[in-house]
Amino acid sequence: MERMKGILLEKFESKSAVIGIFGLGYVGLPLAIRFVEAGFNVIGFDIDEEKIINIESGKSYFKHIDDSKVATAISQGLSATTDFSQLSQADALIICVPTPLNKSREPDLSFVTSTMDLMLPYLRAGQIVSLESTTYPGTTEEELLPRIESAGLVVGEDVFLVYSPEREDPGNPNFETRTIPKICGGHTEHCKELGQALYSGAIDRVVVVSSTKVAELTKLLENIHRAVNIGLVNEMKIVADKMGIDIHEVIDAAATKPFGFTAYYPGPGLGGHCIPIDPFYLTWKAREYGLNTRFIELAGEVNTAMPEWVITKLTDALNDRSLPVKGSRILVLGIAYKKNVDDMRESPSVELMQLLANKGAIVDYSDPFVPVFPTMRKYQFDLQSVELSEAVIKSYDCILLATNHDCFDYAMIRENAVLIVDTRGYYEQADNIVKA
Repeated sequence: MERMKGILLEKFESKSAVIGIFGLGYVGLPLAIRFVEAGFNVIGFDIDEEKIINIESGKSYFKHIDDSKVATAISQGLSATTDFSQLSQADALIICVPTPLNKSREPDLSFVTSTMDLMLPYLRAGQIVSLESTTYPGTTEEELLPRIESAGLVVGEDVFLVYSPEREDPGNPNFETRTIPKICGGHTEHCKELGQALYSGAIDRVVVVSSTKVAELTKLLENIHRAVNIGLVNEMKIVADKMGIDIHEVIDAAATKPFGFTAYYPGPGLGGHCIPIDPFYLTWKAREYGLNTRFIELAGEVNTAMPEWVITKLTDALNDRSLPVKGSRILVLGIAYKKNVDDMRESPSVELMQLLANKGAIVDYSDPFVPVFPTMRKYQFDLQSVELSEAVIKSYDCILLATNHDCFDYAMIRENAVLIVDTRGYYEQADNIVKA
């Protein structure tokens, strides 16, 4: 045990360790680049051959990651492959695959478990396995631990196991992978020590917690905190609207208090991989203990209902202009889940598009970050982003501002739009503007 631990520690300290990263998406790719920047050799694994081809060509498939970063990483020690047999070359195996919900809004761990099953034939003594995918407390112990032990390896002696949740925020100009503190919990004390050594080689600050369960719940708390507070301001938005009050003015005024208040802003719903999904991971697991997480579930209900509320506001606005939704030409501004990124995961904008299409509206979108509507599991639109001009804006019955990218010419849009339904509080109230 001490020998295996000592060998790994020396490899991390000397940066001679090879880092294997499974899943080269929004989490895995920036993490791979960061480990290379820190002086490690990295093997990136993914089942998507297109991603591998892009990386090997020095190309990024994310707007917020420049091609130059990928090209530099390739020249300095990054390789990418679909061949899982190469994982035997790696000393650290970091899993960064999706953990979505199924149709019943229950955790779907199939990406995690299938990745682990693909790894098992090549797992060897002297490696550390780290799970970064967001999940419910107990996943590391209940799903990864028995699989590793089934290969005849003793966790904490032959192989080491940690959970270290991702905290990526694509497009955030103030933080990057290196500067975001890293939570890490290990199955044993030796696991914790090695987990800290692994991530300290690439991340400025590693926060070690007592167990994998603590680390798993920490990640859920972070995102549930946001989900609940966004649910609160979304509900407040509806109340304020009925009272003829601009909720954004209220929030901005409240935010001047220098203590005890954190500003959260309403929107057309929740987007991104984590915040709309993570609360359901905890509520599902809590039921195993006979607990009902009513507060969390209520926030989820409020947030889930927001797209319908927006459509009601849009319908009323068209009605006031003697126009039905059916047959009206509606342009959705921004379909990424948040501004200035190309990330479409759980985007409420797409739900708005679907609701409008179901009502017979003629729907288009404009989003320079998403030039062609992507393949999605739940939605199918054969559309390309519309290039904005005065004539184009005038041709639509309604402009629905769903995602407030900085690159939009908001003044031009306001001057030429017949009607704007604003879900982001960007515009001041005007005759052609309806707050939603």
